[in-house]
Amino acid sequence: MADAPHQRYTPGRVGVPEAAARTGHGAAAGTSADAVLLDVRELHEWQAGHAPRAVHLPLSALAAGAPLPDAAQGMPLVVVCRSGNRSRQAAALLAERGADAVDVTGGMRDWADAGLPVVDAHGGDGSVS
Repeated sequence: MADAPHQRYTPGRVGVPEAAARTGHGAAAGTSADAVLLDVRELHEWQAGHAPRAVHLPLSALAAGAPLPDAAQGMPLVVVCRSGNRSRQAAALLAERGADAVDVTGGMRDWADAGLPVVDAHGGDGSVS
């Protein structure tokens, strides 16, 4: 019996409404979150605007082998970037490491367009760059 060829695991994808619900944002604000929102954009993007309570780990650091921040350890992860491309790559890397990870289609652009909160590095109104 021949071995099946190695297939790369493709993690699931969720839209912004489900991402917000799973991470306790938007209409679900104040409810307990069952997942951590992991933002994989670079530092300057994060500082310009990110979701409150999100955890930051740039894709570049993740790809270099950086561990997950403590707040994300052992938790289901909802991975977000600006538009959904880097988060898809990050979710696949995390899944290969054994994490329960999905990525957000449309990313922070769709998050902001949906009227969900975005804060800057100082806690003020942020923007998605």
